[in-house]
Amino acid sequence: MSRTLRVEVHETHVRATLDRPEKRNAIDRDLVDALHSLCAELEREPRTLILTGAGGIFAAGADIAQLRERRAADALEGINTHCFARIRALPMPVIAVVDGYALGGGAELAYAADIRIGTPTLRVGNPETGLGIIAAAGATWRLREIVGEPLAAEILLTGRMLDAAEALAAGLVTHVLEPDEARAEAERIAARIAALDHAATQATKRALLAPRDAHPAIDLQEQAVLFESPEKERRMTAFLERKRT
Repeated sequence: MSRTLRVEVHETHVRATLDRPEKRNAIDRDLVDALHSLCAELEREPRTLILTGAGGIFAAGADIAQLRERRAADALEGINTHCFARIRALPMPVIAVVDGYALGGGAELAYAADIRIGTPTLRVGNPETGLGIIAAAGATWRLREIVGEPLAAEILLTGRMLDAAEALAAGLVTHVLEPDEARAEAERIAARIAALDHAATQATKRALLAPRDAHPAIDLQEQAVLFESPEKERRMTAFLERKRT
């Protein structure tokens, strides 16, 4: 797909590896374009996505050389913002294996995932104010939803980085595993998801992403559709038949 994004299609998931190790997987415009192309495929044919980084680093940030040249019109274009929002809105779950540094735009890409798995070398944070900008690609709202406002404020306002233990305690990641085991765990999660009803999984994700004032109406609407589903009938019948044996 791209020299900066390595994509592998598996039976239960698609794995996409940020592949700019010489730049610590910094997110540049080419990588953003490749992620958009991948999103277009996953919107057409929904599958669980596993995001990883090459070379023991998830993504050390956005490409500073490109950021330095951007001006107000580029900020308003929301280059990274719209890309990460599209990833967040993918129909099926997104799992990020966050190995090593996930800083700035790299952290914001991780925040866009539904599930994050860390490694012992994880260092995550948003140092943007030290570069004269803000974390404008999702951190100011997604991070506080993940870890709570007090910790999010400290990370965003002071440039504090969390290590793996702190990220686990804060709920920013749900596991801390050695890199190979972290990738294997992501694949196990993807396999569990693949065994479930895809329509119900997608409905659950839509409900999770809906604003608070959309509930409970969205839950009831999604449930009403699923209650008419032949797959619901099939799975519940199989469950009841297993109980009788």
